Amino acid sequence: QTQLVESGGGLVQPGGSLRLSCIASGFSLEYYAIAWFRQAPGKEREGISCINSNSRYINYTDSVKGRFTVSRDNSKNTVYLQMNSLKPEDTAVYYCAAGPLIIATKCPEVEYWGQGTQVTVSS
Repeated sequence: QTQLVESGGGLVQPGGSLRLSCIASGFSLEYYAIAWFRQAPGKEREGISCINSNSRYINYTDSVKGRFTVSRDNSKNTVYLQMNSLKPEDTAVYYCAAGPLIIATKCPEVEYWGQGTQVTVSS
């Protein structure tokens, strides 16, 4: 079965950290660009970071720059999102997505979605 599975979400206090993982099964992530998205209650889904297959191209939306770091380990078929200095406004369901790279955006044309993992930042 071809799927992406996120893990690592949970409840954390403001200022805390979490590391999300996105693991592929049924296919190799090695040749795919990956994007992380999030969707907060009542809001539209927001793209927050992209990484291409060899980690040469990485980008972040402004709201997470300097706090979040995306990385990947193709040998483990896994992509990570390290989230530091978390704020209540980071509360959302976080999704990873994979697809071939769109050169203009350095983000994937999404073919696969994960099911999401909840991140809640609250004291």
